[in-house]
Amino acid sequence: MLSPVPPALRDAVERVGRADIMVGIPSFRNAATIGHVARAAQAGLVQYFPDLRPVLVNADAGSPDGTQRVVVETEPPDYVERILLVRPRNRLQRISLTYPEVDGVGGKGAALRTVFEVARALEVQALVVVDSDLRSILPEWIELLAGPILKGGFDFVSPLYARHKNDGTITNTVTYPLTRALYGLRIRQPIGGDFGVSGDLVDHYLQQEDWTPEVSRFGVDIWMTTSAIAGGFAVCQARLGAKVHDPKDPGADLGPMFSQVLSTILRLTERHADRWLQVRGSHDVPAYGFERVVEPPPLQIDFLRLLEEFHRGRLAQGEQWDRMLAPQTAEMVCELATDAGAAADRAARADAPRQPLEPGDFAFPDEAWARVVYDVCVAAHRRVLPLDRLVAALVPLYFGRVAGLLLEVRDLGGEQAEAVVERQARAFELAKSYLVSRWQEVAQEVAQAEGDGPAPGNAAT
Repeated sequence: MLSPVPPALRDAVERVGRADIMVGIPSFRNAATIGHVARAAQAGLVQYFPDLRPVLVNADAGSPDGTQRVVVETEPPDYVERILLVRPRNRLQRISLTYPEVDGVGGKGAALRTVFEVARALEVQALVVVDSDLRSILPEWIELLAGPILKGGFDFVSPLYARHKNDGTITNTVTYPLTRALYGLRIRQPIGGDFGVSGDLVDHYLQQEDWTPEVSRFGVDIWMTTSAIAGGFAVCQARLGAKVHDPKDPGADLGPMFSQVLSTILRLTERHADRWLQVRGSHDVPAYGFERVVEPPPLQIDFLRLLEEFHRGRLAQGEQWDRMLAPQTAEMVCELATDAGAAADRAARADAPRQPLEPGDFAFPDEAWARVVYDVCVAAHRRVLPLDRLVAALVPLYFGRVAGLLLEVRDLGGEQAEAVVERQARAFELAKSYLVSRWQEVAQEVAQAEGDGPAPGNAAT
């Protein structure tokens, strides 16, 4: 049963009444960037959808830096109308509010749940969600993310960015190749942060009962993508050009995000096994918008830290690796961790100047990484470890894979680096039979233990 709009949101919703199109911006401490995002969103609503009833909603976590004030004081809609020389039929409405936590948990997902509730209450046809730290957003993004819904009948519009080869490491190493191999759709940015969602899909999201604490945080993006796919909704991509936002070094900044995203993926893999067990191969997803040739800004990576974290992980997590990985996989990653430690030592010897790491100094093969990820999926299915410990043990392996991938592409151009990511995705597809076989072994074990015959989902061929 659908929950009513929380009382904290009711007044704002009643003030607006109804809307056709909505832009939602979740935020926390983004006063330095959210003004630009709000201006671009307002301009996009006025310029590209002048005949629709528009609303912009900022769901904030109670930022102490004045983020909400920036949204409210950003140039008023009539100013946008004057500079664009467009006369919209409906007044652009704005709402900025502090979102309530979901079961005591706050974060991006909790903010988006509030955005979904407002969108449903206003009965919008299309909802666009954009990150609050964007520096590259243009008014055109609103049309690119909402247009396929309003004009093309799609329900979910995933972003298609030009990103620097060192950016998006969680996407490049896990969410893209795994989503592609599991569900057969080549959605390049399944956790991109900027999406378009139909009113029907908003309703679907709010009816789901798998809203976990991780989904209330950074797990929400992969949850949105996977729930749309598993629900049979029409999915496409929108070419947005470069994504420029607050930079994040994978070794220093992405550990908690990785844990929340991976915990969500593992739960979804279990939940939707009947959907992906039958899938073989993959196919392209329709892409909307004009293709652009852009060069994203560079992102510096601390390779030494990544290698050291991987090497130390063998000592700290070796026992967990033995439990969650197949014996051959565990032996292989221990050897790779030793290689990583040796490469880090050579690059940081105390008796010599620091040596730069070269592409050939360390490698983590595609096939080995695919086996690691698939073994972890099976370990979660078997419940060999609590999920939080399982994901914590995977983090140093992720650091090792990122180090190997980024060292390999260090001297390559953007297109060549993208070809390496595509090669890895094909390795995940080729290794999927290994995942299916091991997954079915678990189903057979359960069936034998219960004495009830074949377990659900065991009919895949």
